[in-house]
Amino acid sequence: MSAPSQLSHPEAPVIPVPQVAAARTEPSHIPPPNFGSRRFKADPFAYYARLRAEAPVYPMMLFGKQKGWLVTRYDDVAAVLKHPLLGKDRFINLTEAERAKLPWFFRYFQPLMQNMLERDPPDHTRLRGLVHKAFTPALVEKLRARVEQVTDQLLDAAAKKRSRSMDLVMDYALPLPVTIIADMLGIPERDRTRFHRWSTKVISNTNMLETLLTIPAILGFTRYIRKLVQKRRASPGDDLLTALIQAEEAGDRLSQEELVSMVFLILVAGHETTVNLIANGILALLQHPDQLERLRKDPGLIGPAVEELLRFTCPVEIATMRVAREDFELGGSKIQRGDYVAAVVASANRDEQAFPNADTLDLGRDPNRHLGFGLGIHYCLGAPLARLEGTIAIQKVLQRLPDLRLATSAEKLRWRTGFVIRGMKKLPVAF
Repeated sequence: MSAPSQLSHPEAPVIPVPQVAAARTEPSHIPPPNFGSRRFKADPFAYYARLRAEAPVYPMMLFGKQKGWLVTRYDDVAAVLKHPLLGKDRFINLTEAERAKLPWFFRYFQPLMQNMLERDPPDHTRLRGLVHKAFTPALVEKLRARVEQVTDQLLDAAAKKRSRSMDLVMDYALPLPVTIIADMLGIPERDRTRFHRWSTKVISNTNMLETLLTIPAILGFTRYIRKLVQKRRASPGDDLLTALIQAEEAGDRLSQEELVSMVFLILVAGHETTVNLIANGILALLQHPDQLERLRKDPGLIGPAVEELLRFTCPVEIATMRVAREDFELGGSKIQRGDYVAAVVASANRDEQAFPNADTLDLGRDPNRHLGFGLGIHYCLGAPLARLEGTIAIQKVLQRLPDLRLATSAEKLRWRTGFVIRGMKKLPVAF
């Protein structure tokens, strides 16, 4: 929630990034990354290590003609996340003629681009101010009992299975954050799996065809949100959605389109990356039994353990795009006005110059200045909630399922494709 969120992670995705290809200026000996490959998504770290060593600011083409850059070294990634010449509004530099040449399907994405993640100050500051109070550490701590209740209910249901097995993603890691963020927004329980299906479609695209196939999900998602807003206007509740509606009705603080887009962002960001923190984190522990045993023997280590799992497993692989407002230089490369810049958080968090033994899982790592929650004005608003959910979910699994183990080989795990998120479709476990 830096996802998980602007709310699970500040870099939770809104607009998919289509097919990438090496730029003409790129050294031909390094092929472009294949974000549509499950094999690549399972272990991208060797590729990123090569980029850090040989092409730390790597040119690529988006939409077949838009110049972009993958930034992979820790210091450069940190600079990108808070660089004054990089903005989030992708269209701010376009002339009217250039806007007219945008692909026709962009209009379908417009309703989703009016939230704080896609805006720069002063709009970003205004929009963030409307929701930040719901995610302060003090208010998030009040959710602890509810998070513990939901995790216990999910584990109780798993324990009743005769097979003594479950899909840790669909049976545990997903329903927990979905339930909590839906509670906060006042979404009926019967609807809670629908928006995960929609968000999966929106964030998993890696080429033009998949982008086009996303449009029905976008239409369904926005139609659902508009109906939900209409219902809440007629029947206000004690929830975050009602608070946002009241802010919109108050005048110039929130427009109707901003309201729909903000609800979309909260729903997606509020669960997508937390799902992957929990599932990826548990997988990493199962694959590193020495660290698993270390945490079992010392439960007080859970705080730094969650931070290390965020660093090591990278639930958010790449921050959402920035666009250059002016020409400038980064890592020896000349970034031009209008270029897209992608900060590869997964690479920065494995940079040997920033983390000793960076490819080693060390639950007691200190210091641990990982970039899993981002930096700067887009720092993860929902970091306290992500930490709470991750901490409780991992703690309770270790306490209640002492014989937890993988029910398949690591090679058979199916990883989700896409540019931003890194996580599994399923994680079969036995206990």
